[in-house]
Amino acid sequence: MNDPEVTMSNALANISLIAHEKALAAAGDAIALVLRVPAPLKSIADQVIRSASSVPANLAEGHGRSGRDRVHFWRIAYASAKEVDSHLRLLKRAGVINTGNAEKVLETLDHVRAMTWRLINPKT
Repeated sequence: MNDPEVTMSNALANISLIAHEKALAAAGDAIALVLRVPAPLKSIADQVIRSASSVPANLAEGHGRSGRDRVHFWRIAYASAKEVDSHLRLLKRAGVINTGNAEKVLETLDHVRAMTWRLINPKT
């Protein structure tokens, strides 16, 4: 029963798994939202895709690490979620993405950031 895969899967509280699942959902929805952004703003849409996919990836990588490495990846996930938020708000104000769908993604990202904050700062 000393299989590292078995023991690591139980190493953290369930909150990390919930944060990862929510991050995957938010990333998928954010990517779908920006797929048809017009050419002049395509670079911002591309950055949404990169930063949105970074959030669940870094949560997952942090989950597999320990010590300061773990927190380092969770901080990157938190910052990437802030970046997605900023880009989506800009595209929403520019009127090139669906406002209602953007609000849903922004709300989910807010939840992801809150859960990630608790992972980074467990004693606050």
